[in-house]
Amino acid sequence: MKLYLVRHPRPRVAAGVCYGRLDVPLAEPVEAAAARVRSRLPADLAALPLFTSPARRCLALSAALHPRPRVDARLQEMDFGTWEGQSWTRIGSAALDAWAGDPAGFVPPGGESARDLQERALAFTRQLVAEGIQVAVCVTHGGVLRVLSAWRHALPPERWASLDFACESVCLLEWHPIYS
Repeated sequence: MKLYLVRHPRPRVAAGVCYGRLDVPLAEPVEAAAARVRSRLPADLAALPLFTSPARRCLALSAALHPRPRVDARLQEMDFGTWEGQSWTRIGSAALDAWAGDPAGFVPPGGESARDLQERALAFTRQLVAEGIQVAVCVTHGGVLRVLSAWRHALPPERWASLDFACESVCLLEWHPIYS
């Protein structure tokens, strides 16, 4: 299966703020972002299944790209719990150091771990494989791109943070049943 993973456009949120699952709006009208992203997706996009996170920053792009986007909650960003909406400086270096010490297993207060995110995203890809889908597009978040790319390339958790996907990134992963 070819899986096109698209990160949403830049959200309207202050720099240095942990926004994870916060439902923040886009920083600019979606049409320009959709044009930039569309040029990096298959020409027959409207004929392919397009799945999206329920976050409005993803929904807006999905609706601009496809006539029938399908919402799947498994494509949501990592849940940062009480860190959501807080500046990274306010969260503090002790908490961030604890996360850095266990990048896959650390759970922010009231949130989920990166491994939880990965399992949720892998359950989604396994379903696509089971349904026999050959090509799919997913409009989602940086965390989802990171954990699926890490899984596909067998990267250890300490390397996950080195994977960086800018807003409007398009990442193509070849996904074979043996990876599921």
